[in-house]
Amino acid sequence: MGSKWRKAKLALGLNLCVYVPRTLEDSPSHPSERLSDAALLSPTNWDSRPMTPTPSSNGLRLSKSGSKSSKQTCSICLTKMKQGGGQAIFTAECSHSFHFHCIASNVKHGNQICPVCRAKWKEIPLQAPTLDPLPGRTAINAVGWPQNDALMTVVHRPPRRDSNRRHVVPLLQAPEPSIYNDDECLDFQTTFSDRNPDSKNARDAVEVKAYPEVSAASRSCHYDRFSVLINVKAPMTITKQNPRRNQINLPQLSQTPRAPVDLVTVLDISGSMAGTKLALLKRAMGFVIQNLGSNDRLSVIAFSSTARRLFPLCRMTDTGRQQALQAVNSLVAHGGTNIAEGLRKGAKVMEDRREKNPVASIILLSDGQDTYTVSSSGSNQPQPNYRLLLPLSMHGTENSGFQIPVHAFGFGADHDASSMHFISEISGGTFSFIETEAVIQDAFAQCIGGLLSVVVQELQVGVECVHPSIRLGSVKAGNYPVHWMDASRAGLIEVGDLYADEERDFLVSINVPAETFGHKTRLLKVKCSYKDPLTKEVTTLENEVHLDRPENAGEVAVSIEVDRQRNRLQAAEAMSRARTVAEQGDLAAAVSILEDCRKALSETVSAKSHDRLCVALDAELKEMQERMASRHVYEASGRAYILSGLSSHSWQRATARGDSTDGSSLVRAYQTPSMTEMLTRSQAMFMGSPSTQRLVQPLWSPGSMPKPR
Repeated sequence: MGSKWRKAKLALGLNLCVYVPRTLEDSPSHPSERLSDAALLSPTNWDSRPMTPTPSSNGLRLSKSGSKSSKQTCSICLTKMKQGGGQAIFTAECSHSFHFHCIASNVKHGNQICPVCRAKWKEIPLQAPTLDPLPGRTAINAVGWPQNDALMTVVHRPPRRDSNRRHVVPLLQAPEPSIYNDDECLDFQTTFSDRNPDSKNARDAVEVKAYPEVSAASRSCHYDRFSVLINVKAPMTITKQNPRRNQINLPQLSQTPRAPVDLVTVLDISGSMAGTKLALLKRAMGFVIQNLGSNDRLSVIAFSSTARRLFPLCRMTDTGRQQALQAVNSLVAHGGTNIAEGLRKGAKVMEDRREKNPVASIILLSDGQDTYTVSSSGSNQPQPNYRLLLPLSMHGTENSGFQIPVHAFGFGADHDASSMHFISEISGGTFSFIETEAVIQDAFAQCIGGLLSVVVQELQVGVECVHPSIRLGSVKAGNYPVHWMDASRAGLIEVGDLYADEERDFLVSINVPAETFGHKTRLLKVKCSYKDPLTKEVTTLENEVHLDRPENAGEVAVSIEVDRQRNRLQAAEAMSRARTVAEQGDLAAAVSILEDCRKALSETVSAKSHDRLCVALDAELKEMQERMASRHVYEASGRAYILSGLSSHSWQRATARGDSTDGSSLVRAYQTPSMTEMLTRSQAMFMGSPSTQRLVQPLWSPGSMPKPR
C-alpha cells in the first residue's frame, strides 16, 4: 500500500493521473463479470446481461452515502469499484462515481449527462494520451488540472484526503465538421469482384402482367369505366447455403449479390427514452449493425434537445461494427425532442457524402412530439406545419434532387403519429407504429430485410392507349406520382425501388367503345423500364392488353385479380375518410364508415370466394374500429394504427403495426421473403426470453395467392 500511496502523491504533485496496474485481487472473479461496450451489444451476450444501465436497474442507483462504499458499482461497465485497487475513479457533482476510463470512453461521443440520474454536468473527464513511462515507473496520463470545485477526480483516495483539494478535467469534445464529406471510401473492387459470374442467371427480369376486368365482351357492348390491372413483380433472390452459419440454428441469409446500402439512423434519446426503451433500442441497433455487410455503410444520429452525429458513414467491416457498437452503447437518455435537428443532420450526412452506395435510406425513430419546431394543436386548431420538421432538401421540390426515403417509426402512445406519417409520406418512406417496446428489433429487422434486397431501381411504368377512341379515365397508384400526357391518352407512373419478390398493382380505368370490325379490341400498351442497381444496366419491357370481342360473349366472370385490388383500394379510401372524421371528433361516424366498407367488401366476388386478402382487409378494418372505441383509445393507438395502415397500402410495402401479437387482427400485407427471413433471424435472437413479443408471420403475401388460370 505504501508504494501505491507514494505513486499517488507523486501524481498529485505533478498534476498527473496515475494508472497502477490491476492486481490479482482486483481482477473479476469470473471472466463474464465485466463485458466491454461492444460485448454488451453482441448477440452472443444478449440473454446474459442487461444492455444498458438505467435508473430503475437494481444496484445502479447510487446515493451519496453509497458512493463511499467499497462495494459500489460502476454504471458503465457494471463491475464493482474498489478504493486503492489500481483503478482511477471519477466522482461527479451529482455524487455518482465511475471508473475514469469508462466515463472517459462514454463522454467522448458527446454525452454530458450522468448515466444514473441524468443530471447535466458542467465539466466532464477526458482521457488524454498516455506518456511513455520512465524505466521502472508506472505509465501516467498527461492531464491539466484546472482549479474548479464543480467536479472531482479521485485517484486511489487515501483514508484521510483533503476534501478541499478537488481536481477536474474539462470537457473537450471534438467539434463536428461543417461538411460531412468524411464518409469512408467504398471498396468498389470488393463489391464487384465478389459478384458471381453467373449472377445474370441468378436474377430474372421484372415480370409485367395485365388483367382486363373481363376477358371477353360482346362487340355491341361499350364501357365508360373499364378496369385494367397492371401487375409488376420484381425478380426473386436465390438463397445459397453458407457453411459458416451452419453452427447455429438460424435461417440462411441470401448469398445472391445485392446492392450495398448507405443507411443513416436518426434515433430519439430524449428523457422519455430512459430505461427499458433505450436498452431495447440499443439491442435493436446491435441487430442492425450485425446484419449489415462489409460494403454497407452506417452513420448514427442521436437527438434530444439537440442532435449529434456519433460517427460518419463507415463500412460495417469487423472494425466498423466494433466502433458502431461502442458508440451506440454510449447513448444516454436526456433532454427534449428535436426531431427537426435530427433529420437535418441525417439528411446532411446523405447530401455531403463523397461517394454513394446504390441504395440509400434514413431510419427515424421517436417516442415523443417535437418540442422545438412545431407544437401539438388542439382539435379546434389547424394542423401544425409539419413541413417545418423537414430540411429544405427533403421538401420534394423538382430542383432539390434529394430522394432519400425516411422510414419513420413511431414508438409508444405519446409519439406524434401525424408528424411521423407526414415525414415518411413526403420523403417516399413508410410509417410504422411500434406499440410495444419489445418489438423494436423486429420492426427494424423487417425494414432492413427489404433495404438489403433492392433488385430494381428507377422503375417507371407507362400506359398508352392503342385504340384511337380510348382515353384514360384514372390511374390508381396510391402515393406514386402519375404524369399525364397526350391529352389523357398516356400516363407514366414513377415507382422507384423494388425489393426482391416485391409486387406493385396499379388499376387503370378506361373507356371501351363498341367494336364494329374485328374480333378483338386493342386497349393499352404497357411499357416498363428500370435499372439494375449493380450493373446500372437499363432494361425496357413492353406488353399489350387486348379484349376479345365475340359476337355474343354471354356471361363472363369478373377477374378475381381486378376485384381483389378494387377491394384493397376501397378499404384504403375508407380508412382515409374514417381518419378525417375521427380527427374532427366524430368517432361514431368514423366507425360507421369502416363498418359500411366491411359490408361492401363482403358482397364482392373475391370475398365470397374467401380470398385471403379480403379476409385480411376485414380483420384490419375491424381492428381499426376497436381502436376508435373512445377518444382516449384513439389518441393512444388508433390514429397511429390507421396511419401505418394507410402508409402500407399507399406504398404497397410492409409496415409494422401495433403490438404485433394478435395474428387475426393484423394484415402482414406486402411482406417479402427477404423481410420474413430477417424477421425470423430477429426472433431467433430472442429465444429464451419468454416475455419478448414478436411480429407474427404474414396472413398473406402477394406471392402466396394462387392466380386463376
